[in-house]
Amino acid sequence: MESRWSDYRRALRRGDRAAFDRLFEHARAHADAAGVQNHQRVEVTVLVSVALEQQKRLDDLEERVDHLEDDLNAEDDPNADR
Repeated sequence: MESRWSDYRRALRRGDRAAFDRLFEHARAHADAAGVQNHQRVEVTVLVSVALEQQKRLDDLEERVDHLEDDLNAEDDPNADR
């Protein structure tokens, strides 16, 4: 599938190519699960794999923001227990 997208990749701006390549890295990271699914259209499992990795990243970023907000709120509250 990746080779079918090579013309598209070449047409992307240079700065977008690395992001595009990371999408396929996400898909390869879940190739075992995709193989078990054995969907008729490989694109479906690729997209789910990409969405899964993006969701994991969002979850991580949300957790980091929550911790930073907690730290900032603790600094703002002089009565907060540390």
